[in-house]
Amino acid sequence: MTNRNGQHRTLLLRVARRAMIEHGLEPDFPAEALAEAEEIPGPAKPRGDGVRDLTKLAWCSIDNDDSRDLDQLTVAEPAAKNGAFTIRVAVAYVIALVKPGSALDDHAVRNTTSIYTPPKVFPMLPERLSTDLTSLGEGVDRLALEVEFTVDAGGTIVASAIQPAMVRNKAKLAYSSVGAWLEGQGPMPPAVAAVPGLAENLKMQDHIAQTLRTRRHEHGALDLETIEVRAHFEGETVAALLPERRSRSKELIEDFMIAANGVIAGFLAGRRFPVMRRVVRTPERWPRIVEIARELGESLPAEPDPRALNLFLLKRRALDPLRFPDLSLSIIKLLGRGEYVATFPGQGVMGHFGLAVTEYTHSTAPNRRYPDVITQRLLEAAIAGGAAPFRPDQLQALAIHCTKKEDDAQKVERLTRKAAAACLLSDRIGAEFDGIVTGASAKGTWARILDPPVEGRLEHGAEGLDVGDRVRVKLIHTDPERGFIDFVRVSPRGSSVVESPSRRAPPRMPRP
Repeated sequence: MTNRNGQHRTLLLRVARRAMIEHGLEPDFPAEALAEAEEIPGPAKPRGDGVRDLTKLAWCSIDNDDSRDLDQLTVAEPAAKNGAFTIRVAVAYVIALVKPGSALDDHAVRNTTSIYTPPKVFPMLPERLSTDLTSLGEGVDRLALEVEFTVDAGGTIVASAIQPAMVRNKAKLAYSSVGAWLEGQGPMPPAVAAVPGLAENLKMQDHIAQTLRTRRHEHGALDLETIEVRAHFEGETVAALLPERRSRSKELIEDFMIAANGVIAGFLAGRRFPVMRRVVRTPERWPRIVEIARELGESLPAEPDPRALNLFLLKRRALDPLRFPDLSLSIIKLLGRGEYVATFPGQGVMGHFGLAVTEYTHSTAPNRRYPDVITQRLLEAAIAGGAAPFRPDQLQALAIHCTKKEDDAQKVERLTRKAAAACLLSDRIGAEFDGIVTGASAKGTWARILDPPVEGRLEHGAEGLDVGDRVRVKLIHTDPERGFIDFVRVSPRGSSVVESPSRRAPPRMPRP
């Protein structure tokens, strides 16, 4: 089934809203929440004497081209010690305007995250807050939590501090243009040139970020690269799926946020506060990872070892950079999902397998994620010397809830991305593609084709396949309304393993 009049955006919006409701998510803000947002007179003001004025620093934001919900600013400076640098990360002080028990907070805790679909972003907080009053927008003074840490020449964090501060974003920058400039592939963005000293500061930030990244990889952090795509519309029609390019600017923000999140987790633990940690457990499907390595002529130890895995990944990136994203996707699928876990003083700490860190939380995107709001409330209490604002049972319940709702949100996002891809492929029934198996279980087998990078279900010929296997497939059916893309496996001689009797697959039960 295809949307013959080309109104893909309308169809995708309908799919997104229906899927959100089915997964217990609210696509619309309650009237009470919108009313609360409208009643807020303006941005948060400094409270007490402990708020530093850092508005004169050369702060900048780097985000997607169209982002207005700006959660972080960064700036760097040389430290007193030889070869060391100090990084400052300013995080939007969302909790100053979003109070526990308010209608705004109730909606945020219901969804726990902003939901990103091709036709629309469904923000966790109303745009009056997330793109204005609690956003670190260009040229305006905003209250923030400043996370400050000193990095030595070897990439080790040797000192840190956290305090509230007033900041001012001097330049709203985009990943694409900053990345191209840092890599020598494009001109200096005009917004960088307009701020004295910003170009030098960004190059300093880039150098420090690369040092932090190198240090993490030495400790076993995984260097993975996947292909992320976004739907490109021409009018109301999905015209293409454009890959999001990996860049030094994205790595810069990623490296600084990982470091800042680690500093915040350590700050809370050091004050014997609970921590809402972000963890990835030791992978249960490690034997399959070992098998994939063996198929590529490499060996991995029998027990999970992040350092050995990262050395394998680095070698494969160098040997086969074109197919490295496909290998990365297979490894990510086999590592398993991340989750939130509440930990308390005296307990053992579970780490993040993919990042090779134990002190890690989510705290740097409070306009977009509710776990970050929780962490900000813990931080505020710890800085003030008060008691933790959550009982242990409350925090444990919130961790489970946030993990569940994040999973629900990701299901909605995957469905709408597939629906957009189904719109694009609806006129290519019968075409053949090279692909890689991305999922194999009792529920079915899925493969992602390489051009365009789209995932679909193998309706026939999946026997014996596992994650990471390469396949040749034929497209037999698309259904944008349900996000269905169906393939059959094609033999090496070019014929289908099982030919469909018609161009359209028979009706099936809805998929999980």
